[in-house]
Amino acid sequence: MNEIIKNIEAAQLKAEVPEFAVGDTVRVHGKIKEGNRERIQIFEGTVLKKQGGSTRETFTVRKLSNGVGVEKTWPLHSPNVVNVEVVRRGKVRRAKLNYLRTRTGKAAKVKELVR
Repeated sequence: MNEIIKNIEAAQLKAEVPEFAVGDTVRVHGKIKEGNRERIQIFEGTVLKKQGGSTRETFTVRKLSNGVGVEKTWPLHSPNVVNVEVVRRGKVRRAKLNYLRTRTGKAAKVKELVR
């Protein structure tokens, strides 16, 4: 039974997965269905966390919209996630940035990683 599930999950994995980490500012191109029409909407924000593995891997992106924090959790291998482009790399020392939820303004910024 376990081998059957592994084979099904392996078939659903994306061939190319974008390289990004927690703290990076990313632009997620997501498919949105409205009635019988389909369009791509861009959601840009900071990656708060990455979790899971294989086909169940997800990442959470947070942005400020009109002074209100908006978070979306995206499945990494979903067909609704068309593309994830990295706008800037962030320098962080934690795996999950939950403390950013309570901060606003400049305090909610993540330092840029200079390579």
